[in-house]
Amino acid sequence: MAERLLVCGVDEAGRGPLAGPVYAAAVILDPRRPLAGLKDSKKLTPARRESLYRDITRHALAWAVARAEAWEIDRLDILQASLLAMQRALACLPVAPTHVRVDGNRAPVLPAGFAACVETIVAGDDTVAEISAASILAKVARDRALAHLDRLYPVYGFARHKGYPTKDHLQALRRHGACPEHRRSFAPVARVLAASGKC
Repeated sequence: MAERLLVCGVDEAGRGPLAGPVYAAAVILDPRRPLAGLKDSKKLTPARRESLYRDITRHALAWAVARAEAWEIDRLDILQASLLAMQRALACLPVAPTHVRVDGNRAPVLPAGFAACVETIVAGDDTVAEISAASILAKVARDRALAHLDRLYPVYGFARHKGYPTKDHLQALRRHGACPEHRRSFAPVARVLAASGKC
């Protein structure tokens, strides 16, 4: 009997922000239940992302979301932390895929026991349904996490800018200093810490 083809898409969200974890998702879609409207999560409205998140988590054959914390980003660097989050998402899948398609040009080390072939696809989040689905799950999960951080640290406005280096975020960072969720290895945060003598 031929091996069942299980294609898993993998993508991350949150490489550019100055604060919070980087998230990754792994998704195996059900080919018998195609989902309309999948595309790069950045090209979707928040409401559409939330709607697709519900559809993906209800109808996918398997899915998982994982993250690497801000302190891990500082210790490893953002690329390696992103790959670690991807590896964790793959490890959390209830079934092992036969093919893994990763957005971008770098792939994570596969978890122990995986025998899948791996393909990296630049701009795959806009061209490969499984990667688009992973992009959406990772983005929604991260946005929800930053909304939670906003409640813990309301002076920074995390719910608005999601940790990205907007003018308002940089002003708040200079005014209040860094919170525990800020990425100390990122230059704008490092400069604030150096100026305050807390680096």
